[in-house]
Amino acid sequence: MFDFEPVGLRAKEASREIAAADSGKKNLALKLIAEQLCEKKRDIIAVNRGDVKKAEAKGLKSSLADRLYLNEKRIEGIAEGVLQVISLTDPVGEIVSGETRPNGLRVRKIRVPLGVVGIIYESRPNVTVDAAALCLKSGNAAILRGGGDALDTNVFLAEIMRSCLEKAGLPADCIQLLSDTSREAANAMMKAHGYIDVLIPRGGAGLIRACVENSTVPVIETGVGNCHIYVDSAASIPMAIDIIDNAKTQRPGVCNACETVLLHRDIAEEILPKLKKRLDAHKVEIRGCEITKMILGDCVVPASEEDWATEYLDYILAVKVVDNIYDAINHIRKYSTGHSECIVTDSLPAAEEFQRSIDAAAVYVNASTRFTDGFELGLGAEIGISTAKLHARGPMGLKELTTVKYLINGNGQIRQ
Repeated sequence: MFDFEPVGLRAKEASREIAAADSGKKNLALKLIAEQLCEKKRDIIAVNRGDVKKAEAKGLKSSLADRLYLNEKRIEGIAEGVLQVISLTDPVGEIVSGETRPNGLRVRKIRVPLGVVGIIYESRPNVTVDAAALCLKSGNAAILRGGGDALDTNVFLAEIMRSCLEKAGLPADCIQLLSDTSREAANAMMKAHGYIDVLIPRGGAGLIRACVENSTVPVIETGVGNCHIYVDSAASIPMAIDIIDNAKTQRPGVCNACETVLLHRDIAEEILPKLKKRLDAHKVEIRGCEITKMILGDCVVPASEEDWATEYLDYILAVKVVDNIYDAINHIRKYSTGHSECIVTDSLPAAEEFQRSIDAAAVYVNASTRFTDGFELGLGAEIGISTAKLHARGPMGLKELTTVKYLINGNGQIRQ
């Protein structure tokens, strides 16, 4: 039986110390982490290759194996994200608002850390560093439970970071990684009320649903991305093809990849053959409506109702021809997971209507949904893409890892 209590106690104790740490000490730890990641690139890659080989031997599909895979460029990108976090303003202690009441009470609302943040995630070792770095800078202790496919990589990364914390004069237990990747360990985190202040699941729909339904700890829903791109009648066809290609094929196994394309009827015959030719270079399977199949022929797999609701995380794209922007909006409202949605158009009224009508964490005009990412949006890194509305939405950076408390100073006031 997995015993979570020792982990929780260590995290609580560490959270009190990190909450009081100044920005200089936290930034020093982050600088050391970035340096060590770069210095130990070859060692990290060697460990990671073992994880990748084991995952491939188990039959993990290529798009998901790609999420597990690290190379020098990706490790340097992770380290750069840590350095960007250093450059960001420390939110802890920020005065959100303040006033002096008529009775003389001075009231201030300030930002403070959440405390202990639990993160349950799947085969993405970059999350190990991104989440830990953001928790560290925002004054939180982190308890990480990654997927079994990336265990050895995650353990190695956590050891690097814990060593850097100690060198900076901070408790190593500000970052703890569970080596037990069983469902029992995940369930223990969900029931760790009193030890974990907020739980953030990063993974597929099943993981997120399990956390929401079973957790006694407050949960921030993240990640599931059935993302759409609607190409309007007033769109630039070459631009639309570039955006769809990037959003679908650059990294199909991530939550901000496009899963469904909606095409205005007036441009469907022109764009579909050109789009198919571009996607053929990546062997993308098209699952389309009757009109899509009529235009492109038997290469199109007839789309089912399930296809419109599916986050493929693979080289598969659902395509539907719609009569107008309102049909596109209604389709997205029905099937969207509230992650990232895009319109491609040269019409300002259409762009404004789309952004006004679509309820999602990120709503784009003429840009790839792949930009829904903390690093790309200037947050340094992200601890997840929240599709919830409380208390954070979209890429979660430093401020989203804080809460507030009120400081009230008086000189003897009593309530009448």
